[in-house]
Amino acid sequence: MLVLNNVEVIFDGISLVLKGVNLSVPRGRIVALLGSNGAGKTTTLKTILGLIQVERGEVTRGSIEFMGERLERLETPRIVRRGIAQVFEGRRIFEHLTVRENLLAGAHTLSNLKEIGADIERIFAYFPRLTERLKVAAGYLSGGEQQMLAIGRGLMSRPKLLMLDEPSLGLAPVLVAEIFEILKRLNREQGVTLLLVEQNANMALSIADEGYVMESGKIVLNGSAAELRGNDDVKEFYLGLSQVGARKSYRDVKHYRRRKRWLS
Repeated sequence: MLVLNNVEVIFDGISLVLKGVNLSVPRGRIVALLGSNGAGKTTTLKTILGLIQVERGEVTRGSIEFMGERLERLETPRIVRRGIAQVFEGRRIFEHLTVRENLLAGAHTLSNLKEIGADIERIFAYFPRLTERLKVAAGYLSGGEQQMLAIGRGLMSRPKLLMLDEPSLGLAPVLVAEIFEILKRLNREQGVTLLLVEQNANMALSIADEGYVMESGKIVLNGSAAELRGNDDVKEFYLGLSQVGARKSYRDVKHYRRRKRWLS
């Protein structure tokens, strides 16, 4: 469905941020993009959606294809209408609008009010907690409810591909587990393809079919979710486990030296 082929992104004409990124997202699958802060994960999503153009960034090499069509020169509204939506890091809901108004804002690409109403009911089937908060200003929702609303709003445009940036950020573990289970159901029951950016590698790989590890703007490792979960480097640097199974401190992990094979 989505293919990034040797994509290079430069900001302000001088800062090379993405360095030949190769990534593919098959139709109907869940793909995880893992990496630490500053690795380039969010920039990758912004590049796919065309948002780097408003931040003085540009694709200087490579191509981005979605369902066979090149995207790298298109503006964001046209990309969204082709079937890509994003749930942004930090949720970014419209706090002064009600839950219902936020959902309606997500349906800006649609015009049939009857279908929009049916879509809202479908969202409530996955996030029943929002039903009780329908007329409440979104700024008064809990963090978990806001994340549910952000995902629901993203689904309102009926995307073929939904990209999520750090959906677990700032949430209690029980809420993270609930939201990831809903994402898995959406993929299985609605056929929505997911590209999931996460620092919570363990949770992301628990629902993903395959994954990529990004470091300093490059993809350094990829494979099936099972392969990544079993990889010693991923265990140590992203799952916090040493080779003997002892959990390590992330304060120590972040200072590791990458294996030479990751830099080849």
